[in-house]
Amino acid sequence: MKIDAAYYTGNGSFELRQVEDVPPGPGEVQVETAYCGICGTDLHVYLGHMEARIGDNRVIGHEMSGRVSAIGEGVEGFAVGEPVVVRPLAHCGACPACKAGHIHVCHNLKFLGLDTDGAFQNRWTVPAHVLHKLPAGMALDHAALVEPLAVAVHDVRRARVAVGEDVLVIGGGPIGMLVALVARHAGARVTVSEVNENRLKLAEDMGFATANPKREDVAARVMAETGNKGADVVFEVSGTQPGVDLMTAVTATRGRICMVAIHAQKPQIDMFRFFWREIELIGARTYEITDFDAAIAMLSDGIGVETLITEIRPLAELPQAFKALTENPNSMKTLIRVSEEAA
Repeated sequence: MKIDAAYYTGNGSFELRQVEDVPPGPGEVQVETAYCGICGTDLHVYLGHMEARIGDNRVIGHEMSGRVSAIGEGVEGFAVGEPVVVRPLAHCGACPACKAGHIHVCHNLKFLGLDTDGAFQNRWTVPAHVLHKLPAGMALDHAALVEPLAVAVHDVRRARVAVGEDVLVIGGGPIGMLVALVARHAGARVTVSEVNENRLKLAEDMGFATANPKREDVAARVMAETGNKGADVVFEVSGTQPGVDLMTAVTATRGRICMVAIHAQKPQIDMFRFFWREIELIGARTYEITDFDAAIAMLSDGIGVETLITEIRPLAELPQAFKALTENPNSMKTLIRVSEEAA
């Protein structure tokens, strides 16, 4: 039996191929991919920034949802047809981080869908232990956002956001908006700082206070609105130097800053502010098992991630979807409908 798979072939190109459907081996489960989102890392691949890592013959994609299609020897607890998502991390189990129980920041961490073939194919075979079951009836297009939502859950949990706190999210892209949703779910008052007017409008429509640093002094406004206290928690999700400048200027005494974005260049950081205000800087990378479970529960409760879905395209239009994302800064989350049968 043949399946459709979209291979990245280098130089911003994808090739749709029909390949053999390989059954799962011992300890593995094969998933029929329903939907897979295009994330920022996938865009870096498309733009040629990661070819030394992934080469020119790789199926990428990891923000997915689907249904179990085959079960390998020795795997228990799953049934064919069950809806699932994949937590796309592979840890070594032997490094100091793994031995301390922090497998999500393994020193030798591999990403399924980058370091191995991923979900832009009809059927994806993965280790059984990375699967998470979904509630029956959950919309699989919405469920494709479990993985990025788990990133936001981890960020908010690491930052210890509490009820009644003032939170500033710097950067209103997909991850920034998911962080805003989770922080609000935790009981915080959330403001989103963003320069793109369309994204600001979306944030406002979702019920968030917004600020545009191109039009106003965001730090002065936050100080005024918090009685000169500042933001209890700031999430830097912009990946820009102005975002870093704002995060230190606006954080309250003994406040927390959570670094979410990956910066292309080492940013300059005002360390004096950390001393004078006893600010805490927190790193947050990927997610843990509990974050995935919490993300599924929040999605089931209707946290509202579907608002971020800009469009859904079939697998055959994957090249056009990537091209459109690079040309349209207003787009939020594009999903690829990988298998009509699973969807």
